[in-house]
Amino acid sequence: MKVLIVNKFLYPNGGSETYIFRLGEELQRQGHEVQFFGMEHEGRIVGNHAEAYTSDMDFHAGKVKKLLYPFKIIYSLEARGKIRKVLLDFRPDVVHLNNFNFQLTPSIIYEINKFGRESGKKIKIVFTAHDYQIICPNHMMRIPSTGENCEKCLGGSFINCTKNKCIHNSGMKSLLGSLEGYIYSILKTYRFLDTIICPTYFIEAKIKSNPLFCGRTVVMHNFIDAKADEKYEKRDYVIYFGRYSDEKGMRTLLQACGQLPDISFVFAGAGPLEKELQFVKNIKNVGFQSGGELVKYIKEAKFSVYPSEWYENCPFSVMESQAYGTPIIGADIGGIPELIQAGVTGELFKSGDVKELCLKIRELWENNDKLSKYTENCSSLLFNTTEQYCKQILKIYAK
Repeated sequence: MKVLIVNKFLYPNGGSETYIFRLGEELQRQGHEVQFFGMEHEGRIVGNHAEAYTSDMDFHAGKVKKLLYPFKIIYSLEARGKIRKVLLDFRPDVVHLNNFNFQLTPSIIYEINKFGRESGKKIKIVFTAHDYQIICPNHMMRIPSTGENCEKCLGGSFINCTKNKCIHNSGMKSLLGSLEGYIYSILKTYRFLDTIICPTYFIEAKIKSNPLFCGRTVVMHNFIDAKADEKYEKRDYVIYFGRYSDEKGMRTLLQACGQLPDISFVFAGAGPLEKELQFVKNIKNVGFQSGGELVKYIKEAKFSVYPSEWYENCPFSVMESQAYGTPIIGADIGGIPELIQAGVTGELFKSGDVKELCLKIRELWENNDKLSKYTENCSSLLFNTTEQYCKQILKIYAK
């Protein structure tokens, strides 16, 4: 089978990139042909034989400098032209879309559909919803300026994005986001998506708030190849690993750490709130870690904490902690409760509640019997491996 994987970034940038690289590798290992389409970038590590990519666009730039830039964000003739070159050269059976809004734009969906009609070949279009972009212009269902989780755009009221300056707190960018939402909603562009893969039941429920998507969704929790096969001696610290930012619940966690001065915390990551860690004496900030060093920190921790305050989809950090044999205390928000067996592999607390978080951390820190039980349960968990995930996804491709 020939599979074209589409994602705006073709270099290591986040969870969706981790997903496409691992998926592509496993599909190739199982004997399928895989190529990639997205933006050109000096860090690009995958590609296509036609060597066709769109020019690098940074939607996070401070100002919209070029006159045509806003229009390129909503509809890209360049992206349509470049993906057509790939389609002509590769002639895929499946196009698997991932993150494509703003930089590639939904215009590519029309080109895929057009090429299929002209070639007389049905091309399956599959989309993995890594976030809420197809129902929320800022993709997070959260108002950045207030920190409020928001569902006002569900049902198609995209003007709320502009009213609340939901995209980078910019009126212009938020207006563009609203326009994009309205245009593709009116055109029913996403009707061409054959299947929408939802990594959690939570995001599936939100996506299905749009009747257009009902009957097109399937829930598949993300794959993970982490294992607790190598034993590490547990040390006396609690770990947080991930981004240091508001939506991740960092301020709540910092308050909790400050109220538990006798408990040691290790923070592994980076982000805009990094400087605030230095004011909490019982936090050791080891910075961004990856590979074996990060695994070691996770395995040696007594337990981990994931205090997110936005509608998390299917965070790898939550699965990785348990897969490496480390229990977790997680916020009861978004898809997180689907990934933690409360009372079996960890605990849940009310998102944003400092008092309850402190109680949960204190209880697990002092209750060795419960901690040992959770650790043993985590070590015996079986997660969807990349190989198993690919076998499932191939059935979707073949439908």
